[in-house]
Amino acid sequence: MTDSFILGIDSGNTVTKAAVFSEAGSLISLGDCEVVRIKPRPRFVERDMNVHWQMTCQAIRQAVAQAGIDPSQIAAVTATGHGDGLYLVDEDGAPLGNGIVSLDSRSAPVIERWEAEGVHDEALKITGQMPYAPAPSALLRWIKENEPERYGRIRWVLSCKDWLRYKLTGEIATDWTEASTAFVDPDTQDYSAAALRLFGLEEMERALPEAHDPCAVMGEITPEAAEATGLKVGTPVAAGLHDVTASAIGSGVAEQGVVSILAGTFSVNEIISGEPKPSPEWYCRNSFRRGEWMNMTLSPASSANIDWFVKQCCRDAIRLAEERGGSAYDYLEEELSEAFAGDSRSVYHPFLYGSPHGNDSSAAFLGLQGWQHRGHMMRALLEGVVFNHRHHVDALRSGFHIKGARLTGGSSRSPRICQLFSDGLGLDLETVDVDEAGALGAALCGAVAVGLYGDLGEAARRTVSVSSTFSPRPQVHRTLDDGYQRYKSTIHQLRSEWRGLRGE
Repeated sequence: MTDSFILGIDSGNTVTKAAVFSEAGSLISLGDCEVVRIKPRPRFVERDMNVHWQMTCQAIRQAVAQAGIDPSQIAAVTATGHGDGLYLVDEDGAPLGNGIVSLDSRSAPVIERWEAEGVHDEALKITGQMPYAPAPSALLRWIKENEPERYGRIRWVLSCKDWLRYKLTGEIATDWTEASTAFVDPDTQDYSAAALRLFGLEEMERALPEAHDPCAVMGEITPEAAEATGLKVGTPVAAGLHDVTASAIGSGVAEQGVVSILAGTFSVNEIISGEPKPSPEWYCRNSFRRGEWMNMTLSPASSANIDWFVKQCCRDAIRLAEERGGSAYDYLEEELSEAFAGDSRSVYHPFLYGSPHGNDSSAAFLGLQGWQHRGHMMRALLEGVVFNHRHHVDALRSGFHIKGARLTGGSSRSPRICQLFSDGLGLDLETVDVDEAGALGAALCGAVAVGLYGDLGEAARRTVSVSSTFSPRPQVHRTLDDGYQRYKSTIHQLRSEWRGLRGE
């Protein structure tokens, strides 16, 4: 083992993390800072880009200090960040308003119009995917129509991670995976002028950064960034990856056949293919290697529902955890065990923050009875989260051979939830001994960039190991399959009521 380290930055919709790893992929230290979300109007979810940078600097300083290392020991730095959304800068590299995060849905009217006009179908042919509300294409069109002065001042269209890399290095660029979120032809894997014309954004061609290999060195830590972060001037910075691809790499999924499942704020489900297979059911985007594609289907409807429920309805468990130690979930296990021991037909729709069923969806508990208690609500909630993942995984099953699944995210630390995923999906499932998969996936790009590994496939194989395996239990799978059919039926029945329930 050498005394060199790699630094990965993972900037999500709420928290930005900086993690120091050993060359072998072991987590040495972690710094994290919350970046306050700004919600000036319904459907708007933003962040101050300068504050975002400041919080990232703070997280980096925390991580390096906790690691107890000299910054000169960090061989490379790489960032990943939430996909989609927009971080716009002007000719001087200054932010053009707040950054727009991927929970934003202001462009829903644009999406509805495009659907009616047939733009969606044409987009699938040209870009391998249909745009949705936080996609750069839809957001740029919304800004063009509603904020023309801001639109006219755009010099660069950046993603979350590319904004951070710009602040670290002063260099404007992106990578293959991030470039393919909206404007790339899946056959050529390069930008498409036809896509820009389709969306009415031809003038944005000059604003799209050049796309590079995720493991290419795309600059060095500048003196200004070194002063802000405590990193050493001249430290190499790699291009990096779109966050869900970084999470797949960080969980060891670098080959075809295994579906990578991330249960976090978003339900992310993705599989690598050796040919482009566009479908309305998933996004066909560039993988980390040329000649391969990452097929992903996702929605903002996963484990964030669990966190919300615990904060709102389980404050006694939170208090006990604060007083006695451990996790709040430890003090809820008895209630959950009792609920899972019997029969329950209650249903939960995990659509607090969005869904794959349209922009009008909302969350709901259905079928609750007076004899049930909080544990039954948690059971329905957990099953609802798994059912939403199944909706996505079943879509991938229709186009790809899936031999197994690998689960990451906070839920992967719970054996109960992991077994529920295996039973609900009917798949053998693995978890890995990685706490920060996104940050590790990013950091491994830097490790490859400076020659510590030959490529990302090798890096993933040598740094990630399986910690637990779960196999579906036939009888439980049949029971959950019945529950999934009820779940789908209730969604169908409620769709016509969602807009009225939102009050919009």
